[in-house]
Amino acid sequence: MAERFPSSVLFCCDHNSVRSPIAEGYMKKLYGQRAYVQSAGVRNDREIDGFSIAVSAEDGVELDRHRSRSFEEMIEWGDDLTGFDLIVALSPASQRQALELTRFAHIDVEYWPIMDPSGLGETREAKLDAYRQTRDQIKERLLDRFGSPGKE
Repeated sequence: MAERFPSSVLFCCDHNSVRSPIAEGYMKKLYGQRAYVQSAGVRNDREIDGFSIAVSAEDGVELDRHRSRSFEEMIEWGDDLTGFDLIVALSPASQRQALELTRFAHIDVEYWPIMDPSGLGETREAKLDAYRQTRDQIKERLLDRFGSPGKE
């Protein structure tokens, strides 16, 4: 059964280039304006991954305008982490960082062990298949956690 629907969600992973942008895009697609949604990475040393853009576009989620950012940049730009009801960490490093940055705040931090597809597959099609698996894991977790998109 789905838990209370949060008013704001931050998805995070290592670089904000694969998993967290996919999660942000799908959360916005599935649940629209029900929650304020952002994503960030432990580091911002990569642009959005082209395979992430491609597999999301297959399902009508547009990510090609996503700008990767780190936790540090969020704070610098005035996006206070304490303003989020829920932080969903998609990698162990981002979970550690989220817990550290929110240790004095009452914010739920959940860890979803989502596969990192970068570096998997030898051919373009094999790489796309790995990214599709990650995309589908994220979609499944979103639906499990937040319920049917039409449900209030």
